[in-house]
Amino acid sequence: MKSQGNSVTTGHKLRAGLIGLTFVGSLTAGLASQALASAPGGIPASFALEAGATPSYGATREITAYAALVHTTYERAAADARLMQTAISAFLANPTEANLAAARKAWLAARPAYLQTEAFRFYQGPIDFSDPATGKEGPEGRLNAWPLNEAFIDYVQGNDKAGLVNDMSVEITPDSIRSHDQQTDESDVTTGWHAIEFLLWGQDLSADGPGARPASDYAPGDPVHARRAQYLHTVTEMLVDDLVWLSAQWDTRLPKVYVQSFLELDQKEALGRILTGMAVLSGFELASERMSVALDSGDQEDEQSCFSDNTKADFVNDQQGIANIWFGVSGDEKFAGLQGLASRVDPELEKKLTARINETTAAIDAIPGPIDRLLATPRGSPQRAKMEKAVLLLAEQADLFQSLGKKLGLKIDVSSE
Repeated sequence: MKSQGNSVTTGHKLRAGLIGLTFVGSLTAGLASQALASAPGGIPASFALEAGATPSYGATREITAYAALVHTTYERAAADARLMQTAISAFLANPTEANLAAARKAWLAARPAYLQTEAFRFYQGPIDFSDPATGKEGPEGRLNAWPLNEAFIDYVQGNDKAGLVNDMSVEITPDSIRSHDQQTDESDVTTGWHAIEFLLWGQDLSADGPGARPASDYAPGDPVHARRAQYLHTVTEMLVDDLVWLSAQWDTRLPKVYVQSFLELDQKEALGRILTGMAVLSGFELASERMSVALDSGDQEDEQSCFSDNTKADFVNDQQGIANIWFGVSGDEKFAGLQGLASRVDPELEKKLTARINETTAAIDAIPGPIDRLLATPRGSPQRAKMEKAVLLLAEQADLFQSLGKKLGLKIDVSSE
């Protein structure tokens, strides 16, 4: 990848290609128009149409279960990230090709649990805003921001002196790395999953596979190599710390954390937040930002995990996070999902949503990977048709979440945050 433009996950600006694909149709166009018309910050004053009204359906069990599911998923994400950190530390201590392969494998293994937390976003929770009273942003922007301008971090093809790693005037510390993050351009990302990914794989310059950074980039005895190793160590530690913090915010055993205030919300307010997270991830973020934009441009610059060629797995696990809330699962653990609530309120709508979630999951599974090869195929190709089908189903899935919200008396805000 070369340098890129907008950061999608930080700020969630509507991009030129958002509704450029005709196959997305009126559903995605509707999401885009509502996003443009949203209130400042994209967060409504209340998610309940009748704030304070006691709902007739009763959702205490589902709301409590949702909070437990969120905590379990973040806890798993933090644990998997720690395993990645251990593998990266082993590689840095002994930078062989075998240890680099093990560190890459650990990155790939750690991604799914985090991606399944993305359905807990978009409603002013701790991932997006650590302090709603002041509007202070939460850690999402430094966890998963993309696109990423590789040349801002390290060397790239045609410039072997690029980036903070090669700038000896910049100290490699958490504070320094954070202070340079997205200061002049949203693609000048310095932290998070994709910074780690780039430092492990390097640029993806091949049409047939991921990046191929050599382990010798970390060989001892060279000051730049030492800085690169310190950078990778530091940003990995920062990511783990943020995931541990997020897990704590949803831990009911702790005082003065977000989950305590969440469980005190009016039921409609809480349900509005839950369904908004699911609808925005499905319709705006996945269908529009992550899939439609890439299909419209045909450029691997617009795929998320491009260095590792892991983008299809990103799609799969984001949809799995939505399904987890609906069916009430996180790993091997079972919870009360929203499916039960929907069946009490509108059995027919519940059947439609369950069928659509299963159909969307299957359609995403059927997308042929890697995504950069798919994007290189001509318009109208069978490969593109499979991804286009997934886009349509994701948009329709989001539309059905909005329909359920109306049945529950909720405002489901499908705009960007």
